[in-house]
Amino acid sequence: MELLERVAVLLALLYVLLAIKEHRSCWLAGGLSAAIYALVFWRVDLLMEAALQLFYIAMAIYGWRAWGADNSQKTLQIQRWPWRNHATALGAVVGGAWIIGGLMSTYTSAAMPFIDTGTTLAALITTWMVARKVLANWIYWILIDAVSIYLYLNRGLDLTAALFGAYILLAAAGYLQW
Repeated sequence: MELLERVAVLLALLYVLLAIKEHRSCWLAGGLSAAIYALVFWRVDLLMEAALQLFYIAMAIYGWRAWGADNSQKTLQIQRWPWRNHATALGAVVGGAWIIGGLMSTYTSAAMPFIDTGTTLAALITTWMVARKVLANWIYWILIDAVSIYLYLNRGLDLTAALFGAYILLAAAGYLQW
C-alpha cells in the first residue's frame, strides 16, 4: 500500500505543477493519480474520498478536452466567479455534507463521514472550477487541503497528509501564477 501511495503522491504533485503552468498534460497525471488513490482510500475506509477519485478520472477526461489540443493558444481563458456562485457552492457543500455525512455515518463503516463528505463535495466543485479555469479554485483548494491534512493523518496516511501540506503552498503559487 505504501508504494501505491507514493506513486499516487508523485503523480498528484505532477498534476498540480502542470496545472499551475496551464499545461494540458496535467489531466493525464491527475487521472492516473486518481486511479491509484481510489484503491488507497478504499483500503483505509475513506469511502467518499475513494468515490471522489472516480469523479477525478472523469474530470481528467473533461479537463483534457476543455483545455484544448493546442495548449500554446490556451483556448480557455481564466475567469472570475461572482459572489453568488461562491455562496451557492458553499451552501451545496454544507448542506450535502450534512445530509450525505449523516447517511454515511448511519449506514456505512466510513471513517469521519462528515469531514470526508465535506471535503469530497468541495473537491467536486473545485475540480470543475479548475477545468473551467476559475481563478478562485486555488483559494478553495487551500481550505480543502488544510482540512484534508487532518483527515489523512487520522487514517495513517502520513505521506498523503504531507502532499496536502505541499498542495497548500502550490495552491498559493497557482493563484499568483494565474
